[in-house]
Parts: sequence; structure tokens; C-alpha cells
Amino acid sequence: MDQTLDEQVEEREDREIPTQPTDTPVARRRLLPDVLALVSYVAMGYYVMARLWADPAGLMLRNNRDDHGLFLFLIGHGERVVFHGASPFFSDRLNAPGGVNMMANTSMLAVSIPMAPITHYFGVAVTVVLLLSLGLAGTAAAWYWVLSRHFVSSRTAAWIGGLWGGFAPAWISHASGHVNFVSGYVIPFLVWQVLRLREPGRVWRGGVILGLLVTLQTFINEEALLFAALTLGLFIPLYAVMRPRIVREAAPRFLAGGAVAAGVAGVLLAYPLYYQFRGPGNYHGQPFPPDRFTTTLLSMIAYPRQAVAGTTGIAKMLSGSATEDNTFWGPAGFVMIVVSAAMLWRSAAARAAALAGLGLLLVSFGSHLRFTKTETSIPTGLGWVSHVPILNLVTVPRYALASTVVAGVLLALAVDRAPALPRGRRNAYWIGLVLALAPLFPKPVPTLTAPTIPAFFAQGLWRGYVQGDQSVVMVPMPEVESGREGERVEALTRQEFRVARGYFMGPQDPPRKTRGAWGAPRRYTNALLTIARVKGVVTPITPRRRNLIIADLHYWRAAVVVLLPDAENGPALQALLTGALGPPRLVGGVELWDVRSL
Repeated sequence: MDQTLDEQVEEREDREIPTQPTDTPVARRRLLPDVLALVSYVAMGYYVMARLWADPAGLMLRNNRDDHGLFLFLIGHGERVVFHGASPFFSDRLNAPGGVNMMANTSMLAVSIPMAPITHYFGVAVTVVLLLSLGLAGTAAAWYWVLSRHFVSSRTAAWIGGLWGGFAPAWISHASGHVNFVSGYVIPFLVWQVLRLREPGRVWRGGVILGLLVTLQTFINEEALLFAALTLGLFIPLYAVMRPRIVREAAPRFLAGGAVAAGVAGVLLAYPLYYQFRGPGNYHGQPFPPDRFTTTLLSMIAYPRQAVAGTTGIAKMLSGSATEDNTFWGPAGFVMIVVSAAMLWRSAAARAAALAGLGLLLVSFGSHLRFTKTETSIPTGLGWVSHVPILNLVTVPRYALASTVVAGVLLALAVDRAPALPRGRRNAYWIGLVLALAPLFPKPVPTLTAPTIPAFFAQGLWRGYVQGDQSVVMVPMPEVESGREGERVEALTRQEFRVARGYFMGPQDPPRKTRGAWGAPRRYTNALLTIARVKGVVTPITPRRRNLIIADLHYWRAAVVVLLPDAENGPALQALLTGALGPPRLVGGVELWDVRSL
């Protein structure tokens, strides 16, 4: 029988009114599934990250070494804020002397600052693997809690919804380095608080709570907040069309509560967002065309590379990156999502949610459909979305993450209704669900052995050379294609010195070009070193070239130039630097040029 959202919520709230003391056998029996669910999620989180737990500081995430190094730096920044009084919104540790706008670089201040004691005493590598594990488990637990308390009566349905919400293929994919995307534990509560604004008496209380949740999520992952806002922005009008009477009655309360939430969040976020979009190091847009990466049609029915049924070869044909497998629901998984939506179609709320998820999925296709990574001539008519300010900061296939979340909610609601189906259809649904979920069981995220940090950094020998605002020029220079080791060294040695260049998001060439770029604007020395590293070609050093190199060292306020061991085309890099700066010294396992006299 079809029920309105009002009736479903009221019925659910009636069932949840306590009628017995919490220490009764009935209450304990209700608590046991919650405990088992939480334990299972924590165990799954550890299992997925087990290989990195073996040696957090000595291993790198194989599928995304660069972002692993970046998040080591971003999370480590929280320790500097708490223990060294650094600015939360800016870091001078990378990109000397310009620094990095941390608000514009997913610094996760709401997480990195509370975790600062763990970072300080156990190291940032431990903090990062802990956040990845707890992010997966915590997101699953958050969805379980919200679903079990407000949307479904079956703990099994809530557990499956939570399992999908925290461990769907998309989240396992992002676990290879994207700490921000696996940390989705605020979103379920935020969504529920938005829906509760329709209730009488919640204008001020609900608005304040929602405003605080929006602020908290902003300091975890702004993209996920944007996806939640877009999904709700589609869901609410769709539901209003389907249930106009209910919406008209609740609209004054809802709008008033939303205004309170906007006011609270606006006051708390005014300066941080001003700093992000107008402060030093701000940028606009992305380094690549909006449609360079999109969701491919076949990826929706393919198995992800990190599932027991998945293969890397097929996934590479359908996804631009191992950390961007944002759909990959598998053939049976795709069918069961559609079947679940069909089972719930008579419910206006479920119907509106399904259509909202479909809308975000269509946006993730970009301007033209792609069956594989090859673009077709079939237009979607939605390419304009990626040119809208703020939306142009989103990597297009990530819109499908919202669809993945909606799919998990639909699965939970359908499982809750499945026992009422006729026996034959009920058995078919359970079989289909097993066939959908079992092949998607994740494999542990792969790792590889990282280089040993040279004694020059590990033992603090750099302190004999670097003073004040001087910097270290690491070669290969840290940037998007070669930054994994230099940035990792900086992060694992507590960011105690400044580094020239780095892998981060910043403006291409300010103030003339402010489009987003991965790293600092190119300089002459950087270009010569890139040629030597990539091609093994040593550019002859003329007096003019030497002067240009020295000018760059002045700009960077360099104290030393350090050639890291085992660098790609290390002999070519060593020859180039020797031609410009003279012979190096071997200090603490690195070849070093002391350039303070320059």
C-alpha cells in the first residue's frame, strides 16, 4: 500500500517511542544487531586497508601514489596548526615562497585538527591509514544508524544499506588515497536533518543543527556537500510535484528552518570561503577540460578492479583512473538497483529519490555519451553543467557518487519491503541480491614498498643548512608527475622545513592566469630538470642558463639542492646540477649542493 512521506515518518517514529526500560531483554536484543553491525563495518574497514596497516610509513598506495603523498601532507597540516600555531587556511611548507591555500585543497580541517595528537605522537602515516579505515566503517555505520532509526524497520535492511553506503565499489576505489571521499559519515545525518525541517517545532533547533552539520561537512569534503545539495535540490521539487498538498503545508516551516541553517553556516563559513575563493593561492576551474573524464555507460554493469569478480583490464577500458571507479555496480547489481526502484515506485519519496539519483547520473555522462572511454557523437544536452561556476570545480564522473548513495538507500528500502512479497518473488529477490553483492566483495587496497627516507631528512641533518625562511629544493622536484617522493618526505618529517614547488591545486600563473593547475607555475630550472628526468637528456649549461638557474634558486630562497636517491634518470639529473652548481657532496644518503653562498 502506498504511503506518503508524512505517514511513513510518523509510523516509524511511533514504532521507535520507548515503551520499556533500556535494560530489558527486549532492548538488549535490539541493541545486539547494532553492535554486530558496527563490529562488521570496523572489521571490513581494517580488511580493506590491511596491506597499508602492515607498514603505514614504509608503503604507498599503488593505485594512487601521488594523492597518498598529498593527503599525508594535508592531514599533517592539522598537526602544525595545533602544535606549532600554523594558520589553518594557509601553509608555507610547500611551494616556497608562495605557499598553498589550504581551504582550496581539501585540507579536511574538521578531521586533521582533532587527529593532531595521533599525528604528533604516532606519525601522519598512521593517521592517514586510520582515517581511511574509519572513514569507510564510519560512513557505513552512519547510514546504518539513520536508516534503522528513521527509514526501515529491519536491521538487516539497514545493515545492507550501510554496507553499500560505506563499501560500495566507488568508496573502495576512492580508498586508494582519497581520504576526503571515504569520510562520508556526516552526509546521512545532514540529509535527515534537511528532511526533518518539515516537522513542526524544528525551525530554530533543526536549522541550527543543520547549519552546524553543513559547516562540519565543509571542512571535510566540499564536493560531497555539493553532491548532497544537488541531490536534495532535485528530490524536493520532484516530491513537491508528486505530493503538492503535503509540501504546501510544510513549506513555511521548511523554508524558515532552511533560512536559519543558511544563516548559521553563512556566519561560520564566511571567512573560510572568502579565503578559499579570494585569498592567496585561490584558483578557478580545473586543469583539464570538464569533459575529459566522464562516466561510461558500460561501467554501470561492469565489475570494479577492486572487487573479487573484477579485472584491471576491463576497468581500464571504462574508467580514467583506479580511484575514479564511481559506478561499477556489476551486471546483477545494476539489475537489482533497477528492481529495487521498481518495487518502491508507488512511494512518492522513493520515486523522487530514484529520479534525483538518475539526474545526477546523467550529469556524470558529460556532454556526449561514451560506452567506453571513446567519446561518441550522441549529445546528452547536459554538458553546460560543467561550465557553471562552482560546478566547474567538480570532476564530472564524480556526480555519479550521488547516484551510488541513492542506490544504497533504495536497496535498503527494498530489502525492508521484501518479506511482504509473495514467496516466489521474495525468494527471487534474495537470490538476486546475493548475486549482486557477492561478486562486489572488495579486495584489500594494493600497496607497494616506498623508498627509505634518507638520513639527511630522517635524522634532521638538514638543520645544519636550512635557516629561517630558506627552503630545500628536492630533485626530482615535487609536482603532479614526480611529486610523490619529495612530498612524502616532507610530510613524514613533520613538515619542519619549506620545500620548493609541490603537488597541490593552485593558479596556473597568477595574477595573469588563475585557472586551476596541479602545482606551481613553471620556472626555467624546473623545465630543465623535467627534460633530464623524463628523457635523460642533459641540457648544456651556458653562462646565461646558469644565471637563470641561480635566479630561480633566489626566488625559492633555496639553502640546499638535494638529489634524492634512486631518482628516475638520476645520472642525468646529477650531471645537469653539477654543470650548473659544481660537484655535489654526499651527506646523509643524498647528493647535496649547498647554494647559500649564491
